[in-house]
Amino acid sequence: MGLTVAAVARRMGVAPATLRTWDRRYGIGPGAHAAGTHRRYSAEDIARLEHMRRLVIAGVPPAEAARAARSAEAEPAPTQPARAGGGRVLAQPGAGQAERGLARAAQSLDIASCEVIVAESLRAHGVVWTWDRLLVPVLTAIGDQWQDTGRGIEIEHSLSTAIHAALAGVVGALTQPVNVRAVVLAGAPGEAHTLPLWAVAAGLAERRIGARVLGPGLPVESLAHAVRVLGPAAVFVWSQVPGSAEADMLARLPALRPPPLLIAGGPGWTGSLPARATRSTGLADAVAQIARAAGE
Repeated sequence: MGLTVAAVARRMGVAPATLRTWDRRYGIGPGAHAAGTHRRYSAEDIARLEHMRRLVIAGVPPAEAARAARSAEAEPAPTQPARAGGGRVLAQPGAGQAERGLARAAQSLDIASCEVIVAESLRAHGVVWTWDRLLVPVLTAIGDQWQDTGRGIEIEHSLSTAIHAALAGVVGALTQPVNVRAVVLAGAPGEAHTLPLWAVAAGLAERRIGARVLGPGLPVESLAHAVRVLGPAAVFVWSQVPGSAEADMLARLPALRPPPLLIAGGPGWTGSLPARATRSTGLADAVAQIARAAGE
């Protein structure tokens, strides 16, 4: 009978929308369906999907990977990614296959392929490794290109959409968190970036710790209200842009018993932290501090 798009998506660890995009854009989808029924993937269809995924991860452009996957004699994934043409290559000295493949898919605005690459890395290496070794380097290269040329903001937005979907998938897979007290993750009042918050939430989810992502640009009064209502074990506030957060805002949060751990993350903080707050040195450190506070 074959598998539904939802079943294949679960098997591959991607969103159903990703498979629908590959079907619509590249023709890699269910081969046939009976009248009055939903289209289902056969074993041959799934093999083509898996082959395309391996090629994309190896750095082959998605359209080329789809053509290879549709061919009668699929070749193994190449050990080195194909070189990009034109002036579209990001400056990535020492980058590996996954980084180059992700950068290529992002520059093609191929959100579906980006999500596949990120989701595959999350499964293979975990959240912290994927964030530090894959996502941050590619995002940094895209940001550097934008600063140098003034072009490419659409590339960053496309990649950010894919990263958010993959990280949210890890967070959403946690159904029975072990922590009794809540964990609150929020952006500082002047901060618009949310991916670091989702990275922390996903890193915690790997440890079966649930967290509430309250989003970017949260006013101090709103964060204080959330702290009073939830009585969290830890509060993590992210500030990426220099000057987007003043450290004394943490002193304005209500003092509870027992007190929550207050963590300032990111390079955007100015001023000295209050005595009851601490800084994180990176994703691994933030996850470890919060896990201890949550009683892991």
